[in-house]
Amino acid sequence: MANVWHKTISPGGKWSGVIGKGKLIRFTALDAGANVAIQLFHARDLTERYNMPDTLKAQYTAHLTRGHVLMSDNGRVLASIVEDSVGWHDPLGGYTSRAATDAKYGATNYQQLRNEWLRSGQENFAVELVRSGLSMRDMMPVLNLFSKVYCDEEGDMHYGLDHCPAGATVTLRTEMDTLLVLSNTPNPLDPRTVYPSVPVRIEVLQAEPVGEDDVCVNFRSENRRAFENTWEYHALLGQ
Repeated sequence: MANVWHKTISPGGKWSGVIGKGKLIRFTALDAGANVAIQLFHARDLTERYNMPDTLKAQYTAHLTRGHVLMSDNGRVLASIVEDSVGWHDPLGGYTSRAATDAKYGATNYQQLRNEWLRSGQENFAVELVRSGLSMRDMMPVLNLFSKVYCDEEGDMHYGLDHCPAGATVTLRTEMDTLLVLSNTPNPLDPRTVYPSVPVRIEVLQAEPVGEDDVCVNFRSENRRAFENTWEYHALLGQ
């Protein structure tokens, strides 16, 4: 598979860009304890975006891994998880705020520390959304790659420490032209009081065509219906 593009996102970093359909997006944790929060939009119509409730209820799950798809609010597939070395990614924990970051790690700001200040997910997403003509009203639930958040029998949420080893990878396949927005900031439920400093490498590669035996298409009947909706959309565009 040819490498189309690659970039390393530094701790506290952010990025956004449009990735065409039929691409693989491989994320690699360059050290242990990574967390990358991502948002996804349909690049041709930014009112269509990742729908966390539909994604989880249609696939009968509270975490995401290989075989799962990221559904849009129009019942289509924005991206599929085709490879995963860690087996659990968190769709529930959300992203950090300025107030929570200051409270946990100590107050910092750009004026004092320049690029060494501790960024929050909310601020990173706000900046990248504006770059694409969006705003804070377009904020949505995120998928936290490399993090494990689970609920006990009482319904309390817990963060799985030591879940992500160095070198862990997860690969998404884009099923539509997708605006990817990401923030390399801590999971809000991470109990550690030292700001994580884990760079994450992103690679974009050309994907093979989706076959009838594809694991994501066949994971559940709901997945197949979402793929059929997606294929119909592309057929009507002549793609």
